Amino acid sequence: MKRTVAVVSAGLRLPSSTRLLADRLSDAVRAELERLGEPVEIVVVEVRDHAHDLVDHLMAGYPSPDLREVFDSVARADGLIAVTPTFNASYSGLFKLFFDCLDDTALTDKPVLIAATGGTGRHSLVLEHVMRPMFTYLHATAVPTAVYAATEDWGAERDSQGALLERVARAARELAVATARRERPTPPDPYRDPVPFEQLLGGG
Repeated sequence: MKRTVAVVSAGLRLPSSTRLLADRLSDAVRAELERLGEPVEIVVVEVRDHAHDLVDHLMAGYPSPDLREVFDSVARADGLIAVTPTFNASYSGLFKLFFDCLDDTALTDKPVLIAATGGTGRHSLVLEHVMRPMFTYLHATAVPTAVYAATEDWGAERDSQGALLERVARAARELAVATARRERPTPPDPYRDPVPFEQLLGGG
């Protein structure tokens, strides 16, 4: 049975550095899980594609069929990669809206790799001051290494990307190990709670 890792990317533009970081992380996690002998399926959620449905859900109190499927895919995943752009020293409103609308128990005990992008490195504290507390509140288990990518981290020179690639690799190893250790769900036993024979005879 394949492991599943959901990737929630809240970039607003195309192309998006947020999606680029999400892809780097998911590729690294895939490689680490396969190295551990765990085949994996990566499920990418581009939040901007569901923006209108998220607002409707917030107002109406129930998701559209497409949004329900997205929520279910995140809840079923063995691990999660969550990436947001940084706005005003915090996550984006769209990123927060997605997790505000997600079921309360969807992330319980789920290993999560948190990551963010921004214009300068001085916004990197968003990871520890804002994102990590949010996922703790949602009862997820954020891996120790968080990844922040500033504009200069995408430079053409090898040295400018070296530190970023090192953080990506370290965080990917941590998420892969935590994901591989998760207990697989036990298939329901159809014989666990049999209907009593007397009830069957009575038609009750």
